[in-house]
Amino acid sequence: VQLQASGGGLVQAGGSLRLSCAASGRTFSDYAAGWFRQVSGKEREFVAAISGSGTTTYADSVKGRSTIFRDNAKNTVYLQMNSLKPEDTAVYYCASRDSRWYTSSASNYGYWGQGTLVTVSS
Repeated sequence: VQLQASGGGLVQAGGSLRLSCAASGRTFSDYAAGWFRQVSGKEREFVAAISGSGTTTYADSVKGRSTIFRDNAKNTVYLQMNSLKPEDTAVYYCASRDSRWYTSSASNYGYWGQGTLVTVSS
């Protein structure tokens, strides 16, 4: 299983970005996937997750500003982030696990993408 994350970049506060996570070796619709983020020197933080059936959950810090969704035809999971804030600046990682059910614990995900940097300027 390989996950390829992309879509990060530099954006002004209030702007939007869409992160993508393309999977190979796995059909995303059969498994849960999640997005996490990490700032240097801090632990990896849960952002959002989607189950195999399509139910979603979000961290309070991004709820109402972000949407996780999946395109089964493209075998890709997305994270649409709106109203970005400087505190959203981090390296964002996508992850998948061997279950249809999501969890917010990074240790329960066995497959990780390489990370994509999101920088939000004030």
